[in-house]
Amino acid sequence: MHLIPRTIWVVARARRRPRVGLWEPTTLPMRALPTDVDIALHVNNGQYFGLFDLGRFDAMVRTGLWDEIRRRGWTPVVQAEQIAFRRSVTLGQRFDVETRLIGLDERAVWFEQRVVVDGDVAVRAYICTRLRKKDGRPVENDEIRAIAAAAGHDLAGEPTLPEWLHEWRRSVALPSTRTPLPHAWDLDTVRRG
Repeated sequence: MHLIPRTIWVVARARRRPRVGLWEPTTLPMRALPTDVDIALHVNNGQYFGLFDLGRFDAMVRTGLWDEIRRRGWTPVVQAEQIAFRRSVTLGQRFDVETRLIGLDERAVWFEQRVVVDGDVAVRAYICTRLRKKDGRPVENDEIRAIAAAAGHDLAGEPTLPEWLHEWRRSVALPSTRTPLPHAWDLDTVRRG
């Protein structure tokens, strides 16, 4: 199933699932569909990011924040993500997408997400996200905390992000879109690398 219909299905289903706390992990049961796999008949490495999108939608709906985000016209976007693989998920195999909000920093909302097969982690990713307003400006995290508090979430238990995530984001960050970034390969670096 393509991601748009699948997203609609996940959001509709999440509305009937139990509500969760902001810092609680969520579980989204899934099955590897023909649209998820590549020629080797396992979930394509790039498809995991789409599956993780579904896990974050499920979590946002189940925390009660999705309707507030949409009412304000905010749009979730990903700034950076990293992923590591332990084993393949094959066509037709059942798995869970586990999603946990691991904290907010001065600019971003961070998630850890996992694909779990029979209780064993197959894939793990860290996703750095933002919310954007209708005019494209970023939503301040204090605004996000305010709607979370208004929805009844206890913000006192907010986790502290590990320093290595901040270092990783700084090392992979691209400049602002207001800063030119002409395309040119640094061939000396490539040859030395």
